[in-house]
Amino acid sequence: MIELRPYQTEAIDAIYSYFMGADGNPLIVLPTGTGKSIVIAEFLRGALGRWPETRAVMVTHVKELIQQNHAALVRDWPEAPAGIYSAGLGQKDLSGSITCAGIQSIYKRAYEIQNCDLLIVDECHLIPRNADTMYGRFIKELREINPKLKVIGFTATPFRLDSGELHRGDDALFTDIAYEMSILDAVEQGYLSEVLPKAMSTTLDVSSVGTRGGEFIASDLEAAIDQDDVNGPAVKEIIEYGHDRGSWLVYCAGVKHAEHVAETIRAAGYSAGWVTGDTPATERACILNNFKAGNLRAVVNVNVLTTGFDAPGVDLIAMLRPTKSPGLFIQMVGRGTRLASGKEDCLLLDFAGNTARHGPIDMIKGKKEKGDEDGVAPTKECPKCAAICFAGCRTCPQCDFKFPEPKPEIAQAAATDAVLSTQLKAVWENISDVQYFLHEKIGKPPSMRVSYRCGLTFFNEWVCLEHTGYAHQKAVRWWRTRKPGEKTPPSISAALNDAADLPQPRRILVRPAGKYREVISYEF
Repeated sequence: MIELRPYQTEAIDAIYSYFMGADGNPLIVLPTGTGKSIVIAEFLRGALGRWPETRAVMVTHVKELIQQNHAALVRDWPEAPAGIYSAGLGQKDLSGSITCAGIQSIYKRAYEIQNCDLLIVDECHLIPRNADTMYGRFIKELREINPKLKVIGFTATPFRLDSGELHRGDDALFTDIAYEMSILDAVEQGYLSEVLPKAMSTTLDVSSVGTRGGEFIASDLEAAIDQDDVNGPAVKEIIEYGHDRGSWLVYCAGVKHAEHVAETIRAAGYSAGWVTGDTPATERACILNNFKAGNLRAVVNVNVLTTGFDAPGVDLIAMLRPTKSPGLFIQMVGRGTRLASGKEDCLLLDFAGNTARHGPIDMIKGKKEKGDEDGVAPTKECPKCAAICFAGCRTCPQCDFKFPEPKPEIAQAAATDAVLSTQLKAVWENISDVQYFLHEKIGKPPSMRVSYRCGLTFFNEWVCLEHTGYAHQKAVRWWRTRKPGEKTPPSISAALNDAADLPQPRRILVRPAGKYREVISYEF
């Protein structure tokens, strides 16, 4: 049996806690590289141990993920009654209590599965809102057979570009986030590698590229950036920063672009392969195996080495592919966050302005749903007649003035922005007063809210002595910084009783964290 990390245990406990008090479909949000497949495997092992008659289906869309999830299950539980149902893997086994399946192969097989109790969807951010899809039809038929079906979603990005957060909206399949670990916490706790941004001299000009469906038009994008006078200098910079790094993963905008970049890397004397959606399966496997084994310095790809691709040794990512999708940006960066022997960090060379476009990956959120806005529709003024028009209008309804086409958000220089919020600039704030309060949240242990007054501004932090795992460890460190050598209070009420005797910092170091700022250091 695998020894779980604290957050993995917390995620499993959160599933049980959720179903004890709710009937919805929960989400478990874990960053890429933190072991979602292990959490799924251990949860299933425990569930079937308690309720042996349970029938579970674990479904996803990528055959590599099907293999990974099945392998994690049998590694953790060698006698697991589990089979694989995937045409791409050449297996169609429905005989076990657990089926690891590809949605493309199994979505018409609900009545062959019969009574399914648990449906676990890995990479569930790829489920469209439209019910008339493979996922939608499969879930509908499973529920017709068993109305008590429980659906659990696992993802690193709980939102879609086209429809916002997965658990928001009347047509959302998922109802709540039962557990979430941020990528920042995973990095700070040492479970993931830090990704460091580097300022690049070469920039991609996509000012002429249009947008369709919220993303750059693929054909126009490739035509705009697949240029010799861009590819050459970009590869030169990749080599400059990557000559002492082991594994380069390069993202390109199209098939020809990937081929040209790979050829440019080879011409400079470095080994490189390239893979696309059209690369034959055996050839693709050979290239990727050589890359993981260290026989290829670089792999250049187009939209294939994101979800499900696991190469922990990647220590340099080069983005020559702009994207307006925050989920895709997070997935690309996530290929460099896994830990590996001898790897200290991963370098991000963002030629495409993606970090400037999206911001730190631990601060990215899905777009707001209807009803979550402040109630005021965005507007603009017609420059001809001064009429107030909705922001999306292309023509003024009063005078027929034609508004110019919106320009895509373009980074005018190579991105130097932070990949993690910890890389944002922090500032010192002088403290005039500190106050301590009881903070309570339904379903959670109490905590102590510490409020620092700095002039007319207040900064808050929460000390979670009654929590478990990392939150508790952090609280103990917080207290011992102020009371070294003394016993940590056993409860928040005890901490509040002793708070008046705590030394007050002279100033605090704060950094941006979303729309707030968090306290990261103190000077007493």
